[in-house]
Amino acid sequence: MKIIEKKVVSGEQLPRITSMIISSPEVAKKALPGQFIILMVSEQGERIPLTVVDTDPDKGTVTIMFQEVGYTTKLLGTLNEGDELHSFVGPLGNPTPIENYGKVLIVGGGVGIAEVFPVVKALNKAGCSLYTVLGARSKDLLILKDEIKAFSHQFYPVTDDGTFGEKGFVTGPLGRILKEDQDFSLVYCVGPLPMMKAVSELTRPYSIKTIVCLCTIMIDGTGMCGGCRLTEAGQVKFCCVDGPDFDGHLVDFDELLARGKRFKPQEEQALQKGSGHKNCRCLDKQGK
Repeated sequence: MKIIEKKVVSGEQLPRITSMIISSPEVAKKALPGQFIILMVSEQGERIPLTVVDTDPDKGTVTIMFQEVGYTTKLLGTLNEGDELHSFVGPLGNPTPIENYGKVLIVGGGVGIAEVFPVVKALNKAGCSLYTVLGARSKDLLILKDEIKAFSHQFYPVTDDGTFGEKGFVTGPLGRILKEDQDFSLVYCVGPLPMMKAVSELTRPYSIKTIVCLCTIMIDGTGMCGGCRLTEAGQVKFCCVDGPDFDGHLVDFDELLARGKRFKPQEEQALQKGSGHKNCRCLDKQGK
């Protein structure tokens, strides 16, 4: 699985967001919007899930995007065009159901905007009228804004610092839109867990179906390890095989947020010159 192209898409602001085009003909042939892959940078590395942002079946390539925030994503960011990944498995998960829903509200935040892009493109092709709210900390981190705007009927960019669009959070324009117009058949939301929880609570009083695309702790991606479990409507589900799309009004976000913090100490240890990975053998071939 060779890296065909690499590009930093968020400027040099840290943590950087990087795009890679990977040669993977079988995944490119089968992947649908909403699905993901699991890759390993090296033989002794960990497995991480990343959304399929785009595919080119004719060229046999798959586009992924990631933010360099953890040990493995930072290690992945050191690779260059021509380098090989140890493994690249997919497509995994269930594709997002695509049909003409009429008016759809799209909400994307941070690196989750990368997951929004293939769904937006497919919904637009299906005939939906898309009202899109995108949010990030700053202009540089508001990725794919031009590409997604091109598929949107109305476009509402938001940044925490006000460097692009409205200053604030996605809940600001979303709340105003819903007060003025409740004629939406669907809300599709991807981003940080606190954002998806807030969006789901905003849409709940209007009884608008709200789909959240979740990225939980994940290891094998086939439903065996149980690491990606969550609770939806009081039932245990597994993000990798039951998702990644779930009903935002039925997900137990408090439980999910607590589970997401479970391995923070180990993640911080791993970032300290890779010391955490000396014990779990998550080293690259050079031992970095």
